[in-house]
Amino acid sequence: MKITIKQIDGFLAVAELGNFSRASKRLNIAQPALSQAIKDLEAELGVRLFDRTTRRVELTDAGREFRDSASKAIEELEHAVESVHQLAERRRGRLRIAAPPLLAAVVLPQAIADFQSRYPGISVQVADISTEQIVESVRSGKADCGLGTFPSGEEGIERVVLMRDNLMLFCDDQSPFREKTSIAWSELAGQPLIALTRDSGIRLLVEVGFETVQLPLRPTFEVSHIATALALVEAGLGVSVLPTYALATARHHRVSGRLLEAPTISREVVLIHASGRSVSPAVSAFSAVVRRYAQKLSPQEMT
Repeated sequence: MKITIKQIDGFLAVAELGNFSRASKRLNIAQPALSQAIKDLEAELGVRLFDRTTRRVELTDAGREFRDSASKAIEELEHAVESVHQLAERRRGRLRIAAPPLLAAVVLPQAIADFQSRYPGISVQVADISTEQIVESVRSGKADCGLGTFPSGEEGIERVVLMRDNLMLFCDDQSPFREKTSIAWSELAGQPLIALTRDSGIRLLVEVGFETVQLPLRPTFEVSHIATALALVEAGLGVSVLPTYALATARHHRVSGRLLEAPTISREVVLIHASGRSVSPAVSAFSAVVRRYAQKLSPQEMT
């Protein structure tokens, strides 16, 4: 089928005005060009659309039927174009975000509030799930983007760096470490350690730190959640090595965070989206907003 939008627009203008001359003026095209467009349309459809007299152009039965269908098609097309324009201008749409529970709690609320104040027509959904679930949700399209720290070998995702996260030591108010601004890994010798379980990426980095200074890693407690680790630290049961963004939660406990050095171990907190797909305007806009709030979680910004 070789029918064009220009032909349909010309047909509808003639049908409304009943006159080729007036229709050509409205469309700002030459009358012979409009007449030829209508002839081509009739040839493509295989029917006459107009009965032409010296005074007036009138629709045939086929023309009236085609007018009704063509008008609806043009209206739907205009609506589709307007919808895409609104999406491109971030005036409407949907954004589905996946993040691990702690990051979802400490960075997303303010970032989403800021985002929605800027783009009130975009609805936001949040899934606070594990890292493995985040990657799969983004790959499958269940989530438009994800936040977190992910192994460098993950396929099917692309990354936007939001902040660099350093491992820190968290101690209670009675700990001698509280008087220091930074602590060397070697100083953890003999300290009761509250560690995350081995399915955590943080735990693997802690093991690297202990191996680097040739200390045995023998946790006193192993827990799955950072909030639990902080509660145990607050109770004086040991110290814990956790990511920088745990500082936001530590404020609600009698717990202090101190930088760990020699070595400094860090990782990137990133926003991910599926590779091979165009990035939606909503994700692009949210990326800029959430980066500002993620960077506020660094120790320098939180002091």
